[in-house]
Amino acid sequence: MLDQNLKTQLQTYLQNLKTPVELVKFVDDSAKSTELNELVEQITQLSPLITSTAGEGKNERVPSMLIRSVQNNTEIRFAGVPLGHEFTSLVLALLHSGGHPMKIDADLIEQVRQLEGQYQFETYVSLSCQNCPDVIQALNMMAAINPNITNVMIDGALFQPEVDERKIMAVPSVFLNGKSFAQGRISLKEILKKVDSNAAKREAKALGNKPPFDLLVVGGGPAGASSAIYSARKGIRTGIVAERFGGQVMDTMAIENFISVKATDGPKLVSGLEQHVRDYDVDIMDSQRAKRINRDEHNGLIEVELENGALLHSKTLMLATGARWREMNVPGEQEYRGKGVAYCPHCDGPLFKGKPVAVIGGGNSGIEAAIDLAGLVSHVTVLEFDTKLRADEVLVRKAKSMPNIDIIVNAQTTEVTGNGEKVTGLNFTDRVSGETQHVELAGIFVQIGLVPNTEFLKGTVDLTNRGEIIVGANGETSLPGVFAAGDVTNVPYKQIIIAMGSGANAALGAFDYLIRLPVEDKQEQAA
Repeated sequence: MLDQNLKTQLQTYLQNLKTPVELVKFVDDSAKSTELNELVEQITQLSPLITSTAGEGKNERVPSMLIRSVQNNTEIRFAGVPLGHEFTSLVLALLHSGGHPMKIDADLIEQVRQLEGQYQFETYVSLSCQNCPDVIQALNMMAAINPNITNVMIDGALFQPEVDERKIMAVPSVFLNGKSFAQGRISLKEILKKVDSNAAKREAKALGNKPPFDLLVVGGGPAGASSAIYSARKGIRTGIVAERFGGQVMDTMAIENFISVKATDGPKLVSGLEQHVRDYDVDIMDSQRAKRINRDEHNGLIEVELENGALLHSKTLMLATGARWREMNVPGEQEYRGKGVAYCPHCDGPLFKGKPVAVIGGGNSGIEAAIDLAGLVSHVTVLEFDTKLRADEVLVRKAKSMPNIDIIVNAQTTEVTGNGEKVTGLNFTDRVSGETQHVELAGIFVQIGLVPNTEFLKGTVDLTNRGEIIVGANGETSLPGVFAAGDVTNVPYKQIIIAMGSGANAALGAFDYLIRLPVEDKQEQAA
């Protein structure tokens, strides 16, 4: 189950346990139960503070395991074999149940501890989903803090009848006390906002009391992280406002063109980015979304209003809000979003095992998605609007060599069809003949590029006709003191390494702007 190298690493981690942990396994004679049983036995052998026992219970999922803190009587469950991306979740659940400190703010820990009532979370995942561990780990920490909170990770591929009954077609999908609670990535702060009605008001008040920044970065992707690091290294007061740290990179799996790093993946790169930023004196305000910006004529500062009502102020502003997946904007897309219409093949692909799917888009992301999905699903139909595929030739050759991938060019998707509960197919128009055709499908993966996140900026800075922020050589925008970097700008190529470089460049531009402010302006802004 675990190779020797992994067991050695795990044994080192488990030396951090401070209190006893009990593993309760619910197994039968199935192959997956044998795997789970072997995993539990291997873990038990790695620490004298861990014991295991066989559990009984008619309502227990099989195979599953329960991690119980003997001291605090808290429970965390895993239904399935928590390997793949969820192995880290398992390790953290063991450590936190055994008294190892959590790397979250003390005020969040206390907020979780003070929650009243019973909270039974069920979270459906796929082990290949890079977004799911963040949600599992957030809920597991809540369960390790408060005995009234439980969470069970459920491998959707292993418990398909539950997935079908609850009509789950995207992961992670979270249920609370039997009712749908959230779908997709959600942070600990966002979870608390939903279960603690006063959390948002308290947070907005605390944010509004912060003194002005020298540089405030809006966005936590590669460009935002790079901007914050370069700014903080100059010794000026720096803050980051981000809906989620990492942005679109968190949804990227294989990264092979990040110079000096032969191969990595999005979550791993983002983890390194965040840790690098936290090495500096940067005020990170995550789970926050900017609503508008304007210049306060009273003090000359730039004002950023967040969606929770909080107002932040800064002498300079860095816009690094990145981009999001472009939608098809056809009838049925929104109705069946999360019910067959998906945007992350790595996350949701396993839910369509053995079923026919379509990929919309013939660029690199579309063809990569088709190749990945072909190993899981029964058939992949690639629909490309253009006369030819735009992906790299090596990817095109690979896709064409796979027997269960069909590629259709000159195809304009016109409608997503379904039965009211889930996707059943799509309609497209042949742009040469004009004929309308229908394809029977279980899932549709949209991979047609990105849209800049600039809706909240209209009327404040100059944008291109595609909504990108127009920047100068130093990252400056049309509004003095406001800079921009990364995929949200009109730079011609959208690449991680280019975003990082533009973030550094724009941060230096912002610093140059700051030091050239007249002395009287500095005094007025400090007043």
